[in-house]
Amino acid sequence: MNCAIRIQKLSKEFRRVAALADMDAEVPDGAIYALVGPNGAGKTTTLKTLMNIWRPTRGQAEVLGVDSTRLSPREFTRIGYVSENQEMPEWMTVAYLLAYLKPFYPTWDDALCADLVRRFDLPPGRKIGQLSRGMRMKAAFASSFAYRPELIILDEPFTGLDALVRDELIEGLLERAQGATILLSSHDLGEIETFASHVGYLEHGRLRFSEEMASLVERFREVEVTFEAAPTLPAAWPEGWIQPDTSAAVLRFVDTRFDRERSMSEIQRLFGDVRDVTFSPMSLRSIFVAIAKDARTAA
Repeated sequence: MNCAIRIQKLSKEFRRVAALADMDAEVPDGAIYALVGPNGAGKTTTLKTLMNIWRPTRGQAEVLGVDSTRLSPREFTRIGYVSENQEMPEWMTVAYLLAYLKPFYPTWDDALCADLVRRFDLPPGRKIGQLSRGMRMKAAFASSFAYRPELIILDEPFTGLDALVRDELIEGLLERAQGATILLSSHDLGEIETFASHVGYLEHGRLRFSEEMASLVERFREVEVTFEAAPTLPAAWPEGWIQPDTSAAVLRFVDTRFDRERSMSEIQRLFGDVRDVTFSPMSLRSIFVAIAKDARTAA
């Protein structure tokens, strides 16, 4: 499998505080990979280490086939990078900014640039410092897409934006970045679920899982088991079952390794005949809430 990014045992420490620990992950060519997790999980640390803004303490990462610590201007002309706190010269107008950036990128596409300005309804003559937050992010997107980068890295690009601006940016991303590999971090789980192809979950600097979105959604189910009377929970609780909760004659839990035949067999082995069993699909947000609650309980 060809990968735009390969991460092996990547660790980053700040004064002995581990912000990232032994991370292993791969981002396949053409994927839209969402890196998610609570605040302070290590998402921004990961992206800044990949971009060689910060050097890793241990381990390594390859970006477009090059060690991240050796990225050169040649590689950066193939990478688009946008962060939630994107810094741009506030005295420049939108048109001046785009014209200023053009000579740095051999693949700059004037027609695409003009299309992005129209698509995002950007005011060419207005100074960056006079733009709203939403418009600043649109300008950042336009300046990072206009040279058709092979890899696009987005660090919390939708934070603090209203729903309309988020939709416009996502539509622009999907329509104007076709064929590129996209790695983004975001708290907006509802939006990510609609377009991401892969997902990785970071918690306390450790990657809990990294897989295709379809696989993740398929293996998680909310399970509700109805009994004739209040059940007794077994001492040996299956490893893949989390967040058990009983109420009267009903047992609810989350099965993180769902397989209908195997799950039913396990329920029958532990409880014998039951009145009813239901398996309900879970949203991405519900999955991460269950994982976070389970981690908090185990701590």
